Amino acid sequence: MQGKIFHQTSWASTVRGTPIELYKKSHTLSGFSERPLLFVGGVHGDEPEGVRLAEELLRWLQEEEALRSEKIRPWILIPCINPDGYSQNQRTNAHGVDLNRNFPCRDWSPEAKAPRYYPGLSPGSEKEVQALVKLIEDEKPQLIVHFHSWEPCVVYTGLPGKQAAEVLATGTGYEAREDIGYPTPGSLGQYGWIEHQIPVVCIEEQEHIDLNLVWPHFKTGLEMLLTGRTR
Repeated sequence: MQGKIFHQTSWASTVRGTPIELYKKSHTLSGFSERPLLFVGGVHGDEPEGVRLAEELLRWLQEEEALRSEKIRPWILIPCINPDGYSQNQRTNAHGVDLNRNFPCRDWSPEAKAPRYYPGLSPGSEKEVQALVKLIEDEKPQLIVHFHSWEPCVVYTGLPGKQAAEVLATGTGYEAREDIGYPTPGSLGQYGWIEHQIPVVCIEEQEHIDLNLVWPHFKTGLEMLLTGRTR
């Protein structure tokens, strides 16, 4: 624990037994009664931009909470939900499953257009997904934001997420839009919105960008979202 921040070094584990870290702001000390914002990095292990953004966001949160310069909304952050894939620079987890196609959503499909999109033997079959599903059910976040890289855009699932997506896109020049352009059955976005009516925002940074540019792109929008202030 650091100030208001709780750190669980082994909040959950992967299918291989690798620990997954989680950081959480104490809701009772936050001065807010609202449900938390949930941030998730590293769903796809070959997208280091998403992990870097989560790590930089964590660093900013630690500094802000220590300074207590202004109130930060309740939050939960998982820097890397797929550490096995991340360590191998592969999209999937150690079972070869695309975690972002494995969520137990009513639109889950056993079909995959390529092996890297393999959705698993059944919906919610992977330990990483099971842990995140339980967290969502227990904490009931008001918004889920996950960090990826592909073609730059900020995609929201569920109309209530539109405003948050527009805030997160502030200063980036990236489009905030409702559709990524192709179906994503069994994804975190589909699960959050269809099963729980929780809006989900997917940040897509430019893949292979200089990692030092990722935080500067999204710093303004993330600060605005977490403090509730406007520019």
